[in-house]
Formats: sequence, structure tokens, C-alpha cells
Amino acid sequence: MTGSEISFVALRVLKLVVRVLALPFILLSNLLTLICGGWFAKLDERHRIRDDWYIATYFLVAVPRYIWSVYRGKFQFWYTFKQQVNRNGDLPCISYPRPLDQKGEFEMETFTYRETYDIVLRLSFLLYHEYGVREGHTVAMDYANKPMFIFMWFALWNIGAVPSFLNYNSIGVPLVHSIKIANVRAVFVDLQVAENIKATEKEIRKELPQVKVNYLSEEKVCKIIVDKESPQFLQDAGKRSPPFATDFQPACLIYTSGTTGLPKSAIMSWRKAVIGCSLFGYIMRIKKGSTVFTAMPLYHSTAALLGVCAVFSQGGCVAISNKFSASSFWKQAYLTKSTHVQYVGEICRYLLHTRVSEYESMHCVKVAYGNGLRADIWQEFRNRFGIQVIGEFYASTEAPFATTTFQRGDFGVGACRCYGTVINKILSIQQTIVRVDPEDESTVFRNERGFCEVTPPGEPGEMLMKIFMPKKPEATFQGYLGNKKATKSKVLRDVFRKGDAWYRSGDLVKSDELGLWYFVDRMGDTFRWKSENVSATEVEDQIMSFANYLISAVVVVGIKVPDHEGRAGFAVLELAPTARGLRGDVKFLNEMLSNLKKSLPKYALPTFVKFVDEIEHTDNHKIKKKSYKDQVLPHGAGGDEILYWLKNSEEYKPLTNTDWIDIMSGTTKL
Repeated sequence: MTGSEISFVALRVLKLVVRVLALPFILLSNLLTLICGGWFAKLDERHRIRDDWYIATYFLVAVPRYIWSVYRGKFQFWYTFKQQVNRNGDLPCISYPRPLDQKGEFEMETFTYRETYDIVLRLSFLLYHEYGVREGHTVAMDYANKPMFIFMWFALWNIGAVPSFLNYNSIGVPLVHSIKIANVRAVFVDLQVAENIKATEKEIRKELPQVKVNYLSEEKVCKIIVDKESPQFLQDAGKRSPPFATDFQPACLIYTSGTTGLPKSAIMSWRKAVIGCSLFGYIMRIKKGSTVFTAMPLYHSTAALLGVCAVFSQGGCVAISNKFSASSFWKQAYLTKSTHVQYVGEICRYLLHTRVSEYESMHCVKVAYGNGLRADIWQEFRNRFGIQVIGEFYASTEAPFATTTFQRGDFGVGACRCYGTVINKILSIQQTIVRVDPEDESTVFRNERGFCEVTPPGEPGEMLMKIFMPKKPEATFQGYLGNKKATKSKVLRDVFRKGDAWYRSGDLVKSDELGLWYFVDRMGDTFRWKSENVSATEVEDQIMSFANYLISAVVVVGIKVPDHEGRAGFAVLELAPTARGLRGDVKFLNEMLSNLKKSLPKYALPTFVKFVDEIEHTDNHKIKKKSYKDQVLPHGAGGDEILYWLKNSEEYKPLTNTDWIDIMSGTTKL
């Protein structure tokens, strides 16, 4: 027997053993339900016994299977994909409502697993023979949401290259930095989103002359790769999976911003892409025949890993929207026959603010999963759109683990982690919440012995995830490519005992008496807006670089806006003594805006601006950022402050009561 045949037989036997072991439990639970009626139902509701068992049985099969794949050296996601091609070749793999010229109209495109595989091999031939892509190369992709993104991604995986997913909103210095830190050999650019690359190309060629920037016409490439007569290229397994490869090496690179300002290249390990996404897909009840619709950008981990990889691992179909549109969201979900949709909290609010559409009652979506759905609109979102289950999760791009909930009914509304008593007990070894310094929430609290303390239920604290090999943290937390300082800053040591190590999430979370966890807020100088992380430090630096001689000091924070998810950027400007005459000068603010647009993506531009005589400091000369984070809109606590707001992302104008009413009613979008 060959190695693959032995693997197949061993896994079949393992599945059979687990099912045999599970049979007594299933019979017992059904018997208890029949005999004891409401008593067992209440016990199950309190301890979520069935849900825990559902997860545990899959875990007992999936983990040994993955360990076996690591032992054989075939742990890359390419082999998971190939397995689905062999098993489910005729089932849909990718569904795409291609937007037409007439707004709100689409032309459906569908690719089966076999068709996707063949297209990927033809594109691999093109990349390998015409563009010189080789195994081990890091190749950047600057692509919009479309099937070509996935074709390019999997072609690079077939060759053995490492895809680097550029954020197509990035421009100027951050874009050059993104390419540089990942040691990119070539960049492939989708003409639909090429504007920022073209605007930065001069700087790229100057600083990185060895990097090849390739603009690909989707129409021309498609003619080649859908042609059945075009040659294919299947990489040699020994080159795609060399003997020295480990499962904590990069499967792909995804960029995230942080307190340092410039993007950081987070390593998505094979372990996370394969076993992590497989377990996640199973928990979200993605099955063969499921279709998951996502309007999230594929350059983010939510759509890429928890969308594409999670779906493909279960043999489902991923439906991609070219870009998010609240007005056509449910129409696209209907056209793609989606059973699941992905969200972030902002999307849910946008959808609730849209007019009633016939498609919101015609779709067949049963599960909506994502992160950031607030408790105040949770049930309203579910009830209006007929969603049976909310799959809220907590995860960050670089985090080694994620938490999930599969919430039905009224129990667990707002939670980002909801498991039964047994799994909670097991996870307590791996995940915890520790107290933070009451004077500085970005710092963990340490007691007189120098150790951290677990928070009691109801008290917000920082979520930590255990690094099981403190002397070799990269085996659990791979961190950021080419940025040892940022990677090291995410590792907290001597937490509960000398020598231990934990990953810092940078997020405030709280638990309740039933063991459920709830997201509270971001910590420190990073805030989230428009589903993106914004670095306050980077925005401050760019403002100062524009008018260093006119501005004495600047503070940028994220502030809460009623009925809006995340925090909007708020810049507080202290003018230099010689420039006090510029206070309230809208022309000055718009000159600053014009400069900021050259180096910051739209979501990072300050939404609100205020001039002050002097920025407040504490007695030890630290800026009182908390007081600015608590800014009262629209005119301050006393009602006499003048703020300026970014209208239509085009210009700063004084914030009037009329403007504020329009913002609150949803007539005007921030």
C-alpha cells in the first residue's frame, strides 16, 4: 500500500472508532431527554453538553489526521484543496456575482472544484514560465475581490511560493514598507485597484529596484487560463513540500497595522490555515453543499482564512462580492444561494439602516458569522433578516488561537466565546483574562509578587493566550515577518510563574458567571474604524510631518460615535505660538488633508479635528489620552466647543447641529 492509501485507511478506522465511542453518549443523551425531559434539557442548557461533544468528536479525528500529515510532510493547504478536488470535483467551489455596468445588476459565474483546480494549474504555468515565479519566492498580490484573487493565491501555493496579500488601500510609504519587509520578489496587480500602486510606483522602483511590478489584464489572463488547450503546471511535491519545511512557517502574509504605525506583515502559518480553519469551519456548520457569502476583503484574514480556507476545508463553496454594498448585499446572497454570510459589526449596522429589500426575505441564509456584532443590535439583525444562528468569534490576524460562539435563541447574546463547561475547563489552560493597571489600561496589573491576576467575572481585562514553548515561541505565535521588536512586544513573560509566556491580544475582554466572554474594546494607541486597525502614532507622525513648524503637539485617538461600530479618528491640534492665527482655519485643515491622503488610507484619515490652546498632561508628563477618548459629540460636554468633521472623505468643515442630526439619522455617512 502507498503512503496515501495507508493514511486513508487509518483515518477511516479512526473515524469509525470515534463514532463507536460516541454512540453510547448519543443514546444516553437521547434516553435522558426522553426519560427526564426538561431536567436534562436544562442541564444541557447550563453546561452546553451537546455542543461540547459536537466539537470534541471532530477534534479527536482532525488533530491526529493533521499530525499524520505533518509527519508525512504534506501539511500544506494545497493537499487539503487537492483532496476536495478528488472527492467533490463536480461540486461548486467559487461563486461570483460579477457586477455589471448597471448598478445593482450581476452576472453569475460559478467554478467547480475541478474547474478551479485546472485553472490554477494553467495560471501556475503562466506564472512559472513567463514571470519566473519559483518555490520559496514571496510574491505580493494587489487584488480586488474576485475569483482571480483565489486563482492567483492557489497558483502560488501550487508552485511553493508564499503569497503576500497587499491592502489595496495602502499608498506611499506604508505600501513601500509592506513590500520591503516581506522581501517580495514580484508584485502582481489587478488593474481594477491599481491606482495606489501606480501612484507609488516611482518610490517602489527607487527603493526596491529588484522588485518586479506586473500589471495583469484580467480579461487577457482569463482567456488563457479558461482555455482547456492551455498548458498546465503541477509543481513537484518535493519542491512544494521540502523536507526542511515546518508547519509554523508562513502559508501567506497578511498585513496589519499597530502601535508602530507602519503595516506589520503577520505570518499566517500552515498550522493556522489547515487545522485552525478546518476546526473553525466545522464549528460554523459549514458542510459539503454549504455556500458562504463574503463581502469582506480577501486581503484580510477574516475572508481569506475564516472564509476561503474554512469553506474549502469542508468541501463548501465560497461566494465573493467584488465590494461591500448594503443595497445589494441580500440580492447577492440570494443569487449565490448562500447558506452562510460573513460580517463585521459595521456591516450589520449598515444593513439595518437600508430600506427593506425583497431579497432579505428570499435568501436561504441560516448562519451569519463574523466579529464585532454589538449586543444592542444582535437580535434586531437576526430577526429582521431571518438569521437562525449568529457565529460571533474573536480573532486577530496574528493571534495563535480564536474563540467562537454558535449562538441560537436568547442565550449568549453578545458573547464572543461560548462553550460548555468541559471545553471551558480545557481552554482555561490556553486562554485567560488578566487584570490591567487601573491608571493605564495598556499595562497589565502585577501584584506584590510580580505576577498577573485573573479577573473576576464582569471586570474587563486583557485577553492572553498561552505560548506552550516559551523558549521557542514561534512554534505557537509566529508574529511578524522582519519585525522582531513588534513580535517580542506581543509576548508577555512571567505571567503566573517564572519563565512562562503568553500572547498579548491588546484587547479588553470580560467574562460572566456562566463562562461566556465578551469583547469590550481595543487597548493602547490602536483603534478600529471601518473594519480596519488604525495606528494613532502613524497618523500623528504624518500630521507633524506636514506642519511640524506650525503645530506644537498633536494627539490622535479613537472616539465612540453613537450607532457606529468601532471608533472614529479624532485629532487634537495644539498650534505653535507663532501659528495661533490658524485656529479654525478650514483652508489649513484641508491642506493638511491633501497631504495626509498621500500617505494614509481613507479609513485612517481623522474623522474629527479640534484645536486646543494646550494639550492636557498628567503630573508625570503623560498625555491625558483618556480625556480625549471621552470627547462628547458634537460640541463637547459644555456644548460650546467647535469641532471639524471630514465630509464625504473630501474636505473638513465645521460640525454643525444640522450635520450631526444627518449623521445620527444615517442620512450622512462618516
